[in-house]
Amino acid sequence: MGDWEGDTIIGKNRKGALLTMVERKTLYTVIVLLTGKRADLLAEAAIEHMAHLKDHVKTITFDNGLEFAEHEAISKGLEASVYFAHPYASWERAINENTNGLIRQYFPKGTDFTEVTDEQVQFVMDRLNNRPRETRGGCSPNELFMGRRYDLLAA
Repeated sequence: MGDWEGDTIIGKNRKGALLTMVERKTLYTVIVLLTGKRADLLAEAAIEHMAHLKDHVKTITFDNGLEFAEHEAISKGLEASVYFAHPYASWERAINENTNGLIRQYFPKGTDFTEVTDEQVQFVMDRLNNRPRETRGGCSPNELFMGRRYDLLAA
């Protein structure tokens, strides 16, 4: 546990965005409402929202978007190694891409993220983290991430 994939979901007219971070083994998801795609804002938000999980963050794999230009600040702030997927190789971050698809069920394309509240984002995050996953023996990401079903992770 500790290997994460990160990406952004862009809102209507490219104004607002979500940062999505997914832990590969447990599928535990962190979603952060951003005010824009600027790299400095993204790095600050990533560190702020992931700091309490720092002990559970070893690596983060991003795509090659410009919004991740401040990756060194993220790496330093979370004391984690940052990697980048190869260009046009979304399968190298398949778990995050799948999770973004699940998030789009709640925030479809064309959603204006400047009108989305932190409470709405938290609701979606809670729904995903409490959703039993067939690929994880019917356990939810919360159960696995919080260590209640650690026996399934060892397999």
